[in-house]
Amino acid sequence: MKKIGLILSLLIILAVSSGCAAVLEKYNAPVDETSTDLVLVTVEPGSSTTGIANTLLDLGLIQNVNAFKAKAKLMEVDGKMQAGDYQLSKAMSTEEIINKLVDGDVYIDTVKFTIPEGYEIRQIADRLEEMGLIDRATFYDILENYPFDYRFLEGVDRQYDLEGYLFPDTYEIARKDVSELNIITMMLDRFDEIFDDSDYDRAEEIGMSVNQVITLASIIEREGKLQEEFPIISSVFHNRVDISMSLQSCATVQYVLQERKENLTNDDIAIDSPFNTYLYAGLPPAPIASPGEVAIEAALYPADTDYLYFVLKETNDGSHYFNSTLEGHNRDKAKRN
Repeated sequence: MKKIGLILSLLIILAVSSGCAAVLEKYNAPVDETSTDLVLVTVEPGSSTTGIANTLLDLGLIQNVNAFKAKAKLMEVDGKMQAGDYQLSKAMSTEEIINKLVDGDVYIDTVKFTIPEGYEIRQIADRLEEMGLIDRATFYDILENYPFDYRFLEGVDRQYDLEGYLFPDTYEIARKDVSELNIITMMLDRFDEIFDDSDYDRAEEIGMSVNQVITLASIIEREGKLQEEFPIISSVFHNRVDISMSLQSCATVQYVLQERKENLTNDDIAIDSPFNTYLYAGLPPAPIASPGEVAIEAALYPADTDYLYFVLKETNDGSHYFNSTLEGHNRDKAKRN
């Protein structure tokens, strides 16, 4: 067998030296064009072309070491293949493999997670903990105590664990980089991208702090079902604040209860908490969830209405009736019965 391999290698070298490219390409064709399996290959730092070729041969990814080396010389990349971990396949030709190694197209083991709009910190922690990405106690300790330096956090009371500022989105992070601090930082960085200079300017224009904007946005996010209604819902709350009328948001009481009850009882709305907007006028002291970009824009740019009330329609499509009077609001509620 060794003699056959030596003869084959000599034939390949002879083919290259005599310009017989067809022979070379035959041995640099995919080992198995039908294969769908991916093989993880590690190229160690300082590896020679010969060493790389032997590794690939041992894993069944190429047909011949000398054919691989000859191809690398023809491509003028001998010694230019980079170290790292790669996902390769038997369906790849030698040229495809070499290009991947030269480009340094390394495989990074990543983990992806999605935080939906309207999630509370406790729900975010639940999801990340279930995925094995965080230690819950460490996560909360960082949220409350780590000295993050972001403009939007100036004046934010850290006792509320940065509620509202972990931006809801889909994230992907290298598994080797997974840590509570890195995950939180990544989400805060995303918030920093979304909330731009024009948003700071608009908040100042309407006389609101960033925290007030995000607090209102979080209530809009939790109260609204259809995003096209967010600016109208925002107008209701803006109008109520302007006349020192209680917001009477069920979502704020649900936040206190840590339960998203469909119907609140009289006992529920009597709970003494600064987040209970049935008892206390104005905005609560902090956000009640993580609002998305649409809700934030709605908080900054409410529709121009005189509405003070809204209630879900009986159509069960997520839309609301809006009204400027209590009498009209009661009629709207009666339609649901």
